[in-house]
Amino acid sequence: MPQQPSEQTRTPPLTVTGDSPAPAGPDLRPRLSKPTRTTRTTRATQATQATQATQATRTNHTPRVPRPPRTPYHRLFAVPGARAFTLGNLLARLPMGMFSVSAVIMIAGSRGSYALAGAVTATGLAATALVAPWTARLVDRHGQARIAVPATAFAVLGSLALLLCVRFGAPDWTLFAAYAATATTPNTGGMSRARWAHLFRADPDAAHTANSFEQAADELCFMLGPVCAAFLCTTLFPEAGTLVAGVLLMTGVLVFAAQRSTEPPPQRHPRSKSPVLAPGMPPLLLGFLATGAVFGSMEVVTIAFADAQGHRSAAGAVLALQAAGSCAAGLLYGALKPAGPAERRHRLGLAAMTVTMSLPLLAASLTGSLPVLAGALLLAGTATAPTMVTGMALVQRRTPEGRLNEGMTLAVTGLLGGIACGSAAGGWVVERFSSTAGYVVPVAAAATAFTLSVLISGRFRGSSPSFRGSAPSGGSNPCANSDAPH
Repeated sequence: MPQQPSEQTRTPPLTVTGDSPAPAGPDLRPRLSKPTRTTRTTRATQATQATQATQATRTNHTPRVPRPPRTPYHRLFAVPGARAFTLGNLLARLPMGMFSVSAVIMIAGSRGSYALAGAVTATGLAATALVAPWTARLVDRHGQARIAVPATAFAVLGSLALLLCVRFGAPDWTLFAAYAATATTPNTGGMSRARWAHLFRADPDAAHTANSFEQAADELCFMLGPVCAAFLCTTLFPEAGTLVAGVLLMTGVLVFAAQRSTEPPPQRHPRSKSPVLAPGMPPLLLGFLATGAVFGSMEVVTIAFADAQGHRSAAGAVLALQAAGSCAAGLLYGALKPAGPAERRHRLGLAAMTVTMSLPLLAASLTGSLPVLAGALLLAGTATAPTMVTGMALVQRRTPEGRLNEGMTLAVTGLLGGIACGSAAGGWVVERFSSTAGYVVPVAAAATAFTLSVLISGRFRGSSPSFRGSAPSGGSNPCANSDAPH
Protein backbone atom coordinates (compact mmCIF):
# COMPACT_ATOMS: atom_id res chain seq x y z
CA MET A 1 0.00 0.00 0.00
CA PRO A 2 1.31 3.40 -0.72
CA GLN A 3 2.49 5.36 2.25
CA GLN A 4 0.74 8.54 3.20
CA PRO A 5 2.87 11.57 3.02
CA SER A 6 3.96 12.91 6.33
CA GLU A 7 2.90 16.27 7.68
CA GLN A 8 6.38 17.63 7.04
CA THR A 9 6.17 16.92 3.32
CA ARG A 10 2.46 17.64 2.91
CA THR A 11 1.83 20.50 0.50
CA PRO A 12 -1.14 22.65 1.25
CA PRO A 13 -3.74 22.80 -1.45
CA LEU A 14 -3.73 25.87 -3.65
CA THR A 15 -6.63 28.18 -3.92
CA VAL A 16 -7.01 30.68 -6.69
CA THR A 17 -7.68 34.25 -5.88
CA GLY A 18 -8.17 36.27 -8.97
CA ASP A 19 -5.57 35.24 -11.44
CA SER A 20 -2.88 34.23 -8.96
CA PRO A 21 -2.69 30.95 -7.18
CA ALA A 22 -2.10 31.15 -3.47
CA PRO A 23 -1.65 28.56 -0.84
CA ALA A 24 -4.68 27.78 1.20
CA GLY A 25 -4.44 28.31 4.89
CA PRO A 26 -2.96 31.06 6.94
CA ASP A 27 -0.86 33.61 5.04
CA LEU A 28 2.41 33.92 6.96
CA ARG A 29 3.94 36.59 4.68
CA PRO A 30 4.56 39.98 6.25
CA ARG A 31 1.83 42.42 5.47
CA LEU A 32 2.71 46.04 4.36
CA SER A 33 0.86 48.38 6.59
CA LYS A 34 -0.29 51.80 5.37
CA PRO A 35 2.24 54.54 6.16
CA THR A 36 1.11 56.69 8.99
CA ARG A 37 1.32 60.52 9.05
CA THR A 38 4.37 60.33 11.33
CA THR A 39 6.15 58.04 8.91
CA ARG A 40 5.38 60.37 5.97
CA THR A 41 6.65 63.38 7.94
CA THR A 42 9.87 61.55 8.84
CA ARG A 43 10.46 60.63 5.23
CA ALA A 44 9.85 64.22 4.09
CA THR A 45 12.26 65.50 6.70
CA GLN A 46 14.89 63.00 5.60
CA ALA A 47 14.41 64.03 1.98
CA THR A 48 14.78 67.71 2.87
CA GLN A 49 17.93 67.01 4.87
CA ALA A 50 19.37 65.02 1.97
CA THR A 51 18.64 67.89 -0.43
CA GLN A 52 20.29 70.38 1.91
CA ALA A 53 23.32 68.14 2.29
CA THR A 54 23.59 67.83 -1.50
CA GLN A 55 23.39 71.61 -1.89
CA ALA A 56 26.01 72.12 0.82
CA THR A 57 28.29 69.61 -0.85
CA ARG A 58 27.90 71.37 -4.17
CA THR A 59 28.56 74.73 -2.50
CA ASN A 60 31.68 73.42 -0.79
CA HIS A 61 33.12 71.65 -3.81
CA THR A 62 32.04 74.00 -6.63
CA PRO A 63 34.04 77.24 -6.49
CA ARG A 64 32.11 80.40 -7.13
CA VAL A 65 33.31 82.36 -10.12
CA PRO A 66 34.11 85.90 -8.93
CA ARG A 67 32.32 88.70 -10.67
CA PRO A 68 34.72 90.55 -12.99
CA PRO A 69 35.55 94.11 -11.89
CA ARG A 70 33.48 96.78 -13.59
CA THR A 71 36.38 99.22 -13.99
CA PRO A 72 40.16 99.02 -13.46
CA TYR A 73 39.70 101.03 -10.26
CA HIS A 74 37.38 98.38 -8.79
CA ARG A 75 40.20 95.93 -9.37
CA LEU A 76 42.56 98.09 -7.31
CA PHE A 77 40.34 98.34 -4.28
CA ALA A 78 39.36 94.68 -4.35
CA VAL A 79 42.80 93.99 -2.84
CA PRO A 80 42.44 93.38 0.93
CA GLY A 81 43.65 96.40 2.88
CA ALA A 82 43.81 98.71 -0.15
CA ARG A 83 40.81 100.80 0.85
CA ALA A 84 42.05 101.26 4.39
CA PHE A 85 45.56 102.42 3.48
CA THR A 86 44.15 104.67 0.74
CA LEU A 87 41.78 106.34 3.19
CA GLY A 88 44.59 106.94 5.65
CA ASN A 89 46.85 108.26 2.92
CA LEU A 90 44.22 110.71 1.67
CA LEU A 91 43.73 112.02 5.21
CA ALA A 92 47.49 112.49 5.53
CA ARG A 93 47.90 114.02 2.08
CA LEU A 94 45.20 116.69 2.35
CA PRO A 95 47.20 118.76 4.90
CA MET A 96 50.09 119.05 2.42
CA GLY A 97 48.09 121.72 0.65
CA MET A 98 47.01 123.33 3.92
CA PHE A 99 50.20 123.97 5.89
CA SER A 100 51.78 126.71 3.77
CA VAL A 101 48.55 128.65 3.24
CA SER A 102 47.68 128.36 6.93
CA ALA A 103 51.16 129.56 7.93
CA VAL A 104 51.00 132.58 5.62
CA ILE A 105 47.57 133.63 6.89
CA MET A 106 48.51 133.02 10.52
CA ILE A 107 51.87 134.82 10.42
CA ALA A 108 50.72 137.73 8.24
CA GLY A 109 47.67 138.28 10.40
CA SER A 110 49.68 138.29 13.62
CA ARG A 111 52.88 140.08 12.53
CA GLY A 112 51.45 142.17 9.72
CA SER A 113 54.16 141.12 7.25
CA TYR A 114 53.66 138.99 4.19
CA ALA A 115 57.41 139.19 3.59
CA LEU A 116 58.07 137.45 6.91
CA ALA A 117 55.37 134.87 6.20
CA GLY A 118 56.84 134.14 2.77
CA ALA A 119 60.36 133.85 4.16
CA VAL A 120 59.25 131.39 6.84
CA THR A 121 57.42 129.14 4.36
CA ALA A 122 60.37 129.31 1.95
CA THR A 123 62.68 128.19 4.75
CA GLY A 124 60.41 125.24 5.47
CA LEU A 125 60.39 124.33 1.78
CA ALA A 126 64.18 124.43 1.60
CA ALA A 127 64.48 122.31 4.75
CA THR A 128 62.05 119.77 3.29
CA ALA A 129 64.10 119.53 0.11
CA LEU A 130 67.15 118.63 2.20
CA VAL A 131 65.58 116.33 4.79
CA ALA A 132 62.88 114.48 2.80
CA PRO A 133 65.27 112.22 0.82
CA TRP A 134 66.96 111.13 4.05
CA THR A 135 63.59 110.36 5.61
CA ALA A 136 62.64 108.34 2.54
CA ARG A 137 65.92 106.44 2.72
CA LEU A 138 65.14 105.46 6.31
CA VAL A 139 61.68 104.32 5.20
CA ASP A 140 63.25 102.10 2.54
CA ARG A 141 65.65 100.52 5.02
CA HIS A 142 63.44 100.14 8.09
CA GLY A 143 59.86 100.06 6.83
CA GLN A 144 57.05 102.55 6.45
CA ALA A 145 55.32 102.15 9.81
CA ARG A 146 58.52 102.17 11.82
CA ILE A 147 59.78 105.48 10.35
CA ALA A 148 56.69 107.34 9.16
CA VAL A 149 54.92 107.52 12.52
CA PRO A 150 57.75 109.09 14.59
CA ALA A 151 58.76 111.34 11.68
CA THR A 152 55.19 112.60 11.39
CA ALA A 153 54.93 113.12 15.13
CA PHE A 154 58.08 115.27 15.07
CA ALA A 155 56.72 117.32 12.14
CA VAL A 156 53.38 117.86 13.87
CA LEU A 157 55.22 119.06 16.98
CA GLY A 158 57.01 121.58 14.75
CA SER A 159 53.67 122.86 13.44
CA LEU A 160 52.32 123.17 16.98
CA ALA A 161 55.49 125.00 18.02
CA LEU A 162 54.97 127.45 15.16
CA LEU A 163 51.37 127.97 16.25
CA LEU A 164 52.41 128.69 19.84
CA CYS A 165 55.23 131.02 18.78
CA VAL A 166 52.84 133.05 16.65
CA ARG A 167 50.12 133.01 19.29
CA PHE A 168 52.31 134.22 22.13
CA GLY A 169 54.50 136.66 20.18
CA ALA A 170 57.82 134.79 20.24
CA PRO A 171 60.82 136.31 18.37
CA ASP A 172 60.85 136.00 14.60
CA TRP A 173 63.75 133.55 14.53
CA THR A 174 61.66 131.01 16.44
CA LEU A 175 59.18 130.92 13.57
CA PHE A 176 61.93 129.85 11.18
CA ALA A 177 63.20 127.17 13.56
CA ALA A 178 59.72 125.80 14.27
CA TYR A 179 58.67 125.61 10.65
CA ALA A 180 61.96 124.00 9.63
CA ALA A 181 61.13 121.15 12.03
CA THR A 182 58.19 120.18 9.81
CA ALA A 183 60.69 118.98 7.17
CA THR A 184 60.55 115.45 8.57
CA THR A 185 57.04 114.98 7.17
CA PRO A 186 57.22 111.72 5.16
CA ASN A 187 56.27 111.57 1.52
CA THR A 188 52.89 109.92 1.99
CA GLY A 189 52.14 109.93 -1.72
CA GLY A 190 55.39 108.11 -2.42
CA MET A 191 54.70 105.52 0.26
CA SER A 192 51.27 104.87 -1.21
CA ARG A 193 52.74 104.45 -4.70
CA ALA A 194 55.30 102.06 -3.22
CA ARG A 195 52.52 99.90 -1.81
CA TRP A 196 50.76 99.71 -5.16
CA ALA A 197 54.07 98.84 -6.81
CA HIS A 198 54.56 96.04 -4.29
CA LEU A 199 51.04 94.69 -4.74
CA PHE A 200 51.10 94.80 -8.54
CA ARG A 201 54.78 94.21 -9.23
CA ALA A 202 53.85 91.57 -11.83
CA ASP A 203 50.83 93.38 -13.28
CA PRO A 204 51.78 96.40 -15.44
CA ASP A 205 48.18 97.36 -16.25
CA ALA A 206 47.11 97.53 -12.61
CA ALA A 207 50.30 99.41 -11.70
CA HIS A 208 49.51 102.00 -14.38
CA THR A 209 45.98 102.43 -13.04
CA ALA A 210 47.30 102.81 -9.49
CA ASN A 211 49.80 105.48 -10.54
CA SER A 212 47.03 107.37 -12.33
CA PHE A 213 44.82 107.20 -9.26
CA GLU A 214 47.62 108.54 -7.06
CA GLN A 215 48.20 111.48 -9.39
CA ALA A 216 44.48 112.28 -9.39
CA ALA A 217 44.53 112.11 -5.59
CA ASP A 218 47.46 114.55 -5.55
CA GLU A 219 45.53 117.01 -7.69
CA LEU A 220 42.41 116.64 -5.56
CA CYS A 221 44.25 117.21 -2.28
CA PHE A 222 46.21 120.20 -3.56
CA MET A 223 42.97 121.59 -4.94
CA LEU A 224 40.97 121.22 -1.73
CA GLY A 225 43.78 121.86 0.78
CA PRO A 226 44.23 125.62 0.26
CA VAL A 227 40.47 126.14 0.14
CA CYS A 228 40.00 124.31 3.46
CA ALA A 229 42.90 126.20 5.05
CA ALA A 230 41.62 129.60 3.98
CA PHE A 231 38.11 128.76 5.17
CA LEU A 232 39.25 127.56 8.59
CA CYS A 233 41.65 130.46 9.19
CA THR A 234 39.18 133.15 8.16
CA THR A 235 36.01 131.64 9.60
CA LEU A 236 37.20 130.29 12.96
CA PHE A 237 40.56 131.73 14.09
CA PRO A 238 43.95 132.23 12.37
CA GLU A 239 45.53 129.15 13.94
CA ALA A 240 42.64 126.82 13.02
CA GLY A 241 44.12 125.76 9.67
CA THR A 242 47.44 124.68 11.16
CA LEU A 243 45.74 122.89 14.05
CA VAL A 244 43.32 120.92 11.86
CA ALA A 245 46.05 120.08 9.36
CA GLY A 246 48.25 118.66 12.13
CA VAL A 247 45.42 116.48 13.45
CA LEU A 248 44.57 115.18 9.98
CA LEU A 249 48.21 114.43 9.18
CA MET A 250 48.83 112.45 12.36
CA THR A 251 45.54 110.57 12.12
CA GLY A 252 46.04 109.70 8.48
CA VAL A 253 49.58 108.40 8.97
CA LEU A 254 48.48 106.25 11.92
CA VAL A 255 45.66 104.71 9.87
CA PHE A 256 48.01 104.21 6.91
CA ALA A 257 50.78 102.64 8.99
CA ALA A 258 48.34 100.28 10.72
CA GLN A 259 47.75 98.41 7.44
CA ARG A 260 50.76 96.14 7.74
CA SER A 261 49.54 93.48 5.30
CA THR A 262 50.10 95.76 2.29
CA GLU A 263 53.37 97.29 3.51
CA PRO A 264 56.40 96.44 1.37
CA PRO A 265 59.17 94.61 3.21
CA PRO A 266 62.20 96.77 4.08
CA GLN A 267 65.67 96.18 2.74
CA ARG A 268 68.07 96.96 5.56
CA HIS A 269 71.28 96.70 3.57
CA PRO A 270 70.65 97.83 -0.01
CA ARG A 271 73.57 97.18 -2.30
CA SER A 272 72.53 99.70 -4.92
CA LYS A 273 73.75 103.26 -5.29
CA SER A 274 71.77 106.39 -4.60
CA PRO A 275 68.95 107.02 -7.12
CA VAL A 276 70.64 110.30 -8.03
CA LEU A 277 73.46 108.28 -9.58
CA ALA A 278 71.23 105.80 -11.41
CA PRO A 279 71.34 105.87 -15.22
CA GLY A 280 68.77 108.26 -16.62
CA MET A 281 67.77 109.75 -13.29
CA PRO A 282 69.63 113.12 -13.31
CA PRO A 283 68.01 114.42 -16.52
CA LEU A 284 64.65 113.05 -15.41
CA LEU A 285 64.92 114.95 -12.11
CA LEU A 286 65.84 118.11 -14.05
CA GLY A 287 62.64 117.57 -16.02
CA PHE A 288 60.69 117.43 -12.76
CA LEU A 289 62.37 120.69 -11.72
CA ALA A 290 61.18 122.38 -14.92
CA THR A 291 57.70 120.88 -14.53
CA GLY A 292 57.47 122.26 -10.99
CA ALA A 293 58.30 125.71 -12.39
CA VAL A 294 55.16 125.41 -14.54
CA PHE A 295 52.99 124.96 -11.45
CA GLY A 296 54.67 127.62 -9.32
CA SER A 297 54.63 130.33 -11.97
CA MET A 298 51.05 129.58 -13.01
CA GLU A 299 49.85 130.03 -9.43
CA VAL A 300 51.55 133.39 -8.86
CA VAL A 301 50.67 134.81 -12.27
CA THR A 302 47.02 133.77 -12.01
CA ILE A 303 46.67 135.42 -8.59
CA ALA A 304 48.22 138.59 -10.01
CA PHE A 305 45.94 138.50 -13.07
CA ALA A 306 42.81 138.06 -10.94
CA ASP A 307 43.97 140.90 -8.67
CA ALA A 308 44.45 143.17 -11.70
CA GLN A 309 40.89 142.38 -12.77
CA GLY A 310 39.59 143.26 -9.32
CA HIS A 311 38.69 139.66 -8.41
CA ARG A 312 41.58 138.47 -6.26
CA SER A 313 39.25 136.38 -4.07
CA ALA A 314 38.29 134.32 -7.13
CA ALA A 315 41.89 133.32 -7.86
CA GLY A 316 41.64 130.17 -5.75
CA ALA A 317 38.56 128.94 -7.58
CA VAL A 318 40.16 129.68 -10.96
CA LEU A 319 43.29 127.72 -10.03
CA ALA A 320 41.11 124.90 -8.72
CA LEU A 321 39.76 124.44 -12.24
CA GLN A 322 43.26 123.64 -13.48
CA ALA A 323 43.60 120.98 -10.79
CA ALA A 324 40.12 119.66 -11.63
CA GLY A 325 41.06 119.25 -15.28
CA SER A 326 44.21 117.38 -14.28
CA CYS A 327 42.30 115.16 -11.84
CA ALA A 328 39.71 114.17 -14.45
CA ALA A 329 42.40 113.50 -17.06
CA GLY A 330 44.34 111.37 -14.58
CA LEU A 331 41.35 109.16 -13.79
CA LEU A 332 40.57 108.74 -17.49
CA TYR A 333 44.19 107.96 -18.30
CA GLY A 334 44.26 105.30 -15.58
CA ALA A 335 41.29 103.51 -17.12
CA LEU A 336 43.09 103.20 -20.46
CA LYS A 337 45.92 100.92 -21.54
CA PRO A 338 48.54 103.24 -23.03
CA ALA A 339 50.66 101.84 -25.83
CA GLY A 340 54.24 102.56 -26.74
CA PRO A 341 57.39 103.06 -24.68
CA ALA A 342 57.05 105.15 -21.54
CA GLU A 343 59.84 107.48 -22.69
CA ARG A 344 57.93 108.37 -25.84
CA ARG A 345 54.68 108.87 -23.95
CA HIS A 346 56.47 111.14 -21.49
CA ARG A 347 57.77 113.28 -24.36
CA LEU A 348 54.32 113.46 -25.89
CA GLY A 349 52.88 114.52 -22.54
CA LEU A 350 55.43 117.30 -22.15
CA ALA A 351 54.73 118.45 -25.71
CA ALA A 352 51.00 118.53 -24.91
CA MET A 353 51.75 120.52 -21.74
CA THR A 354 53.70 123.06 -23.76
CA VAL A 355 50.77 123.50 -26.13
CA THR A 356 48.03 123.61 -23.49
CA MET A 357 49.97 126.00 -21.24
CA SER A 358 49.86 128.50 -24.10
CA LEU A 359 46.05 128.59 -23.84
CA PRO A 360 46.04 130.78 -20.68
CA LEU A 361 48.53 133.12 -22.37
CA LEU A 362 46.22 133.46 -25.37
CA ALA A 363 43.13 133.88 -23.18
CA ALA A 364 44.75 136.60 -21.06
CA SER A 365 46.32 138.50 -23.94
CA LEU A 366 43.43 138.31 -26.42
CA THR A 367 40.38 138.63 -24.13
CA GLY A 368 41.56 139.82 -20.72
CA SER A 369 38.54 137.97 -19.30
CA LEU A 370 38.78 135.99 -16.07
CA PRO A 371 36.01 133.51 -17.02
CA VAL A 372 37.73 132.80 -20.35
CA LEU A 373 41.01 132.35 -18.49
CA ALA A 374 39.28 129.89 -16.15
CA GLY A 375 38.18 127.76 -19.11
CA ALA A 376 41.69 127.89 -20.56
CA LEU A 377 43.16 126.71 -17.25
CA LEU A 378 40.68 123.82 -17.15
CA LEU A 379 41.89 122.67 -20.56
CA ALA A 380 45.53 123.33 -19.66
CA GLY A 381 45.26 121.00 -16.69
CA THR A 382 44.25 118.01 -18.81
CA ALA A 383 47.84 117.42 -19.97
CA THR A 384 49.32 117.55 -16.47
CA ALA A 385 48.25 114.26 -14.90
CA PRO A 386 49.13 111.93 -17.82
CA THR A 387 52.57 113.54 -18.01
CA MET A 388 53.16 113.20 -14.28
CA VAL A 389 51.90 109.60 -14.23
CA THR A 390 54.34 108.58 -16.95
CA GLY A 391 57.15 110.56 -15.30
CA MET A 392 56.62 108.78 -11.99
CA ALA A 393 56.55 105.44 -13.81
CA LEU A 394 59.95 106.27 -15.31
CA VAL A 395 61.22 107.15 -11.83
CA GLN A 396 60.10 103.73 -10.61
CA ARG A 397 61.83 101.99 -13.51
CA ARG A 398 65.11 103.83 -13.12
CA THR A 399 65.32 103.76 -9.33
CA PRO A 400 67.63 100.96 -8.09
CA GLU A 401 66.23 98.10 -6.08
CA GLY A 402 65.39 98.87 -2.49
CA ARG A 403 65.34 102.67 -2.91
CA LEU A 404 61.96 103.39 -4.48
CA ASN A 405 60.73 105.71 -1.75
CA GLU A 406 63.95 107.67 -1.97
CA GLY A 407 63.72 107.92 -5.74
CA MET A 408 60.15 109.17 -5.73
CA THR A 409 60.90 111.61 -2.93
CA LEU A 410 63.74 113.03 -5.01
CA ALA A 411 61.22 113.57 -7.82
CA VAL A 412 58.88 115.38 -5.41
CA THR A 413 61.82 117.43 -4.14
CA GLY A 414 62.55 118.43 -7.71
CA LEU A 415 58.95 119.51 -8.13
CA LEU A 416 59.09 121.58 -4.93
CA GLY A 417 62.31 123.25 -6.03
CA GLY A 418 60.76 124.00 -9.39
CA ILE A 419 57.67 125.46 -7.74
CA ALA A 420 59.86 127.82 -5.73
CA CYS A 421 61.86 128.88 -8.80
CA GLY A 422 58.72 129.27 -10.90
CA SER A 423 57.04 131.38 -8.26
CA ALA A 424 60.05 133.68 -8.13
CA ALA A 425 60.31 133.93 -11.92
CA GLY A 426 56.59 134.51 -12.38
CA GLY A 427 56.55 137.21 -9.72
CA TRP A 428 59.57 138.93 -11.29
CA VAL A 429 57.92 139.05 -14.75
CA VAL A 430 54.66 140.35 -13.29
CA GLU A 431 56.48 143.11 -11.41
CA ARG A 432 58.63 144.14 -14.39
CA PHE A 433 56.05 143.80 -17.18
CA SER A 434 52.46 142.73 -16.54
CA SER A 435 50.33 139.87 -15.26
CA THR A 436 49.49 138.91 -18.85
CA ALA A 437 53.17 138.70 -19.76
CA GLY A 438 53.68 136.46 -16.74
CA TYR A 439 51.94 133.59 -18.55
CA VAL A 440 55.01 133.31 -20.75
CA VAL A 441 56.88 131.75 -17.80
CA PRO A 442 54.84 128.49 -17.53
CA VAL A 443 55.00 128.07 -21.31
CA ALA A 444 58.79 128.50 -21.24
CA ALA A 445 59.12 126.07 -18.32
CA ALA A 446 57.05 123.39 -20.09
CA ALA A 447 59.09 123.89 -23.26
CA THR A 448 62.29 123.48 -21.23
CA ALA A 449 61.07 120.20 -19.76
CA PHE A 450 60.14 118.99 -23.25
CA THR A 451 63.54 119.99 -24.65
CA LEU A 452 65.32 118.08 -21.89
CA SER A 453 63.29 114.96 -22.62
CA VAL A 454 64.09 115.20 -26.33
CA LEU A 455 67.81 115.68 -25.73
CA ILE A 456 68.07 112.60 -23.54
CA SER A 457 65.67 110.40 -25.52
CA GLY A 458 67.30 107.14 -26.52
CA ARG A 459 70.43 107.66 -24.42
CA PHE A 460 69.06 105.83 -21.40
CA ARG A 461 66.54 103.52 -23.03
CA GLY A 462 67.12 100.05 -21.75
CA SER A 463 69.81 101.20 -19.32
CA SER A 464 67.68 101.06 -16.23
CA PRO A 465 68.96 98.90 -13.40
CA SER A 466 68.24 95.21 -13.57
CA PHE A 467 65.60 94.29 -11.02
CA ARG A 468 63.08 91.96 -12.54
CA GLY A 469 61.65 90.24 -9.53
CA SER A 470 60.01 91.37 -6.37
CA ALA A 471 61.81 94.36 -5.04
CA PRO A 472 61.73 94.88 -1.35
CA SER A 473 61.98 97.98 0.76
CA GLY A 474 59.71 100.70 1.82
CA GLY A 475 58.90 100.90 -1.60
CA SER A 476 59.25 97.78 -3.42
CA ASN A 477 60.11 98.22 -7.00
CA PRO A 478 57.64 97.07 -9.60
CA CYS A 479 58.82 94.87 -12.35
CA ALA A 480 61.08 96.74 -14.70
CA ASN A 481 58.30 96.95 -17.25
CA SER A 482 55.80 98.54 -14.88
CA ASP A 483 54.94 101.12 -17.50
CA ALA A 484 56.38 99.44 -20.52
CA PRO A 485 54.49 98.94 -23.75
CA HIS A 486 51.59 96.53 -23.46
